[in-house]
Amino acid sequence: MIINEKIRASEVQLSDINGKDLGIVSTKEALRMAKALKVDLVCLSLTSSPPPCKLVPQSAYKNQLNQEKQKDRQSDKGRKIKEIRFSVSIEDHDYDTKKRQAERLLASGDTVQLTVQVEKKNSPESKNLMDRLIKDLNNCGKPQAAMQISGKQIVVIINPI
Repeated sequence: MIINEKIRASEVQLSDINGKDLGIVSTKEALRMAKALKVDLVCLSLTSSPPPCKLVPQSAYKNQLNQEKQKDRQSDKGRKIKEIRFSVSIEDHDYDTKKRQAERLLASGDTVQLTVQVEKKNSPESKNLMDRLIKDLNNCGKPQAAMQISGKQIVVIINPI
């Protein structure tokens, strides 16, 4: 972003604050107009000759660019999958702690993978624990698919609402 005195072109294609085209004006005249109106002269592109410039309220253009950069960073972040492991013989206070951790992760926008370690094959306790977890986290997220039982663990991926 090139503003005010940093614009090196001898003349610019000028637009006023409302977007009305003022035509081709010398850079010195455009700067004089900007100072008189107490606004910034912002060069929009360097690829054309003369470069298009616009009169914008002071710091408004910078704020707009900062907001766009912040949105781009947030969209680049994307969702992460965080895993939380449980065992069938979990105590109630440990269950509550891990459940709150899952709720916090879902609230921040991350996907949570819940894993229950199975002690005995086809154990109903492990399925009951996973059903309880899904039911308790129903207000924060929805399961991506049904329970997946593989080997000695049961896995469910929960996406945030």
